Amino acid sequence: MAKLNKTDVFTTAEPRSETKLEKTIRASKEITETETERREEKTTRLREARRKIEADANIKSES
Repeated sequence: MAKLNKTDVFTTAEPRSETKLEKTIRASKEITETETERREEKTTRLREARRKIEADANIKSES
């Protein structure tokens, strides 16, 4: 049986550098996620405003 050194078993791999493609993909995902969050916030805000206007219109029509 071969004798193992501590360095044989617990070596850590050197961090791999990010390629240009990986950088581009990461940046693209960040931009897309940010735009999606903004769009969803805007949609929610507009939906709430529309519901408020519709509720006010219903109250006026009932009077």
